Amino acid sequence: MTELPDEHFRELIRPHTGEVVRVDPPKHGFTTDFAAIIDTEKGPFFVKAMFNQPGGRKESILRERAINPYVQPLSPSVLWSVDEDDAGWIILGFEVIEERRLDFEPGSPDLPLAVDLLNRAASLPLPDVARDWPEDRWDAYVSSEDELPLLRGDALLHTDINPSNLVTGPAGAWLIDWSWPTYGAGFIDPAIFVVQLISAGHNPESAESWASGCTAWSNAAPAAIDAFAAADLRMHRVLAEQRPDQAWLKALEDAAQAWADHRGIVGA
Repeated sequence: MTELPDEHFRELIRPHTGEVVRVDPPKHGFTTDFAAIIDTEKGPFFVKAMFNQPGGRKESILRERAINPYVQPLSPSVLWSVDEDDAGWIILGFEVIEERRLDFEPGSPDLPLAVDLLNRAASLPLPDVARDWPEDRWDAYVSSEDELPLLRGDALLHTDINPSNLVTGPAGAWLIDWSWPTYGAGFIDPAIFVVQLISAGHNPESAESWASGCTAWSNAAPAAIDAFAAADLRMHRVLAEQRPDQAWLKALEDAAQAWADHRGIVGA
């Protein structure tokens, strides 16, 4: 059990929750200033909160709130929110779901469910609210500007495909934590899935065979996938070098390297 940040936070959420009787941290980590499941007078809620300060973390929670109505029923609903002035809090109150993360390891019975979730996400139309969010995080890592059009498209992307964000429970399956939605080439989410599968123990052939069940992957040009795989390796290499204490970043770099080697990419 943990506590709310302070009495001010408690008063901000009180109109939506009534009295808070219990605060439990989530099963896995979130890059927020506060995250917990709270039991309250008005029922349980999953609460995520950020300080209202300029920067990417503030932008991520605003995007998550904005995209939430358009990613139903793949994501739990935002039931209420609080948006203070500068230096205050931005707080989202989600419905609580009973869930467990999917197992990405070889032989897992969860793998078909992961593919189904990715296909359901790919079927979502791009809402107008997302048209100011082009995917450009890999732009700095392509071999040349000629490759940039290969990463472009009008598909709504989640971009944080990992076992913590693909979950299942008695009421269904969800793709949660839409903290950084963008739009771009539809194969990007399945490609991120490939690297995650390799990191979970698959060989590249196995990982790509699972991705082949994703329509967006099957429709992609091999040259586009190659360009992304090379850029993704360069990006993960930089991230692992910047944060050498984070073993998971090195593991993703190794997975991206194995994938690039499998595709015969040289010079990445």
